[in-house]
Amino acid sequence: MNQTFRRDDLPLVVVTAAVIERDGAFLMTRRLDGTHLAGHWEFPGGKCHQDETLEASLIREIQEELGARVEVGIEILATTHNYPEHTVELRFFQCVLRSDPRPVIGQLMRWVPLAELASLPLPPADNELVRKLVAGES
Repeated sequence: MNQTFRRDDLPLVVVTAAVIERDGAFLMTRRLDGTHLAGHWEFPGGKCHQDETLEASLIREIQEELGARVEVGIEILATTHNYPEHTVELRFFQCVLRSDPRPVIGQLMRWVPLAELASLPLPPADNELVRKLVAGES
């Protein structure tokens, strides 16, 4: 895991995210208005509940947000990022869709070519993964 200095005075939030690639493009969703980092594009996923495995969290989140079934593969990256209000431990997994996704909660969804990933407004915690993907490291 890439470890950023974690501030012990901030609550820790564990988040799982699916890295889903199809024909050289990645499935991305846009954060809803009224949420933390509203308007930013992200790899789909969400908060891991207490006593929930990382894989179960990701399966649940993709079902809830995209109405899709997903097969969770290997972990690509684990990173930590301090935001002003909390610290996020973000766990990225390579995933394969087993059904077609659709935006269930009103968010925008799109397939983004690899060459365009770095140009999207992304949460700072996603930057390391995007650098790895663009460099062909995963």
